[in-house]
Amino acid sequence: MTLILGLTGGIATGKSTADHFLKQKGIPIIDADQIAHDLYQVGKPAWKEIKDQFGREYLNSDQTINRKKLGQLVFNDQNELELLNKITHPLVHEEINRQIKQEISKKSRLVILDIPLLFESHAEKMCDQVLVITLPEKMQITRLMERNNLTKEQAIARIHSQMPLSEKEVKATYVISNSGTVNDLYEKLDNLLNKIEAEV
Repeated sequence: MTLILGLTGGIATGKSTADHFLKQKGIPIIDADQIAHDLYQVGKPAWKEIKDQFGREYLNSDQTINRKKLGQLVFNDQNELELLNKITHPLVHEEINRQIKQEISKKSRLVILDIPLLFESHAEKMCDQVLVITLPEKMQITRLMERNNLTKEQAIARIHSQMPLSEKEVKATYVISNSGTVNDLYEKLDNLLNKIEAEV
């Protein structure tokens, strides 16, 4: 049996750090961000839709999507964010399903499905269990400002464009707080893996 564990959190809560640890453990990871990145390549269906819906001003001179400019638009306008999600989510979900089937055919015991907008895109239906990496909002704002070189207002806008962490925590099977060191996070993840693997 293959157990699909959804991994999500909020922006800058430490999901990528969790990913790094899980990869080192040799656990297969299906990365929705990487899938979306691939779908954004020039000529791919999502690229064509974004060009048609948002206009050529969101393309760089080499025709690639100007992610920074598009991000500034969608993180400050809920309607534009919904339009972008409507374009990308079905295509991402299609590829995720293909990769899940692949891992099931390989008889993988545990597969991590890493989706930042897991609940927002209703992808929890694809998972057996869900892990949320969480953080107090003050700490989240500080980390995001430092990581992305944003002002406090820009960081807050990005955080508020997502479902509140408190809502995600209620919907999760497991919640890990990442308010300590990287080693603290690794230890918590290790304990959780032992618990899950004992049940699979």
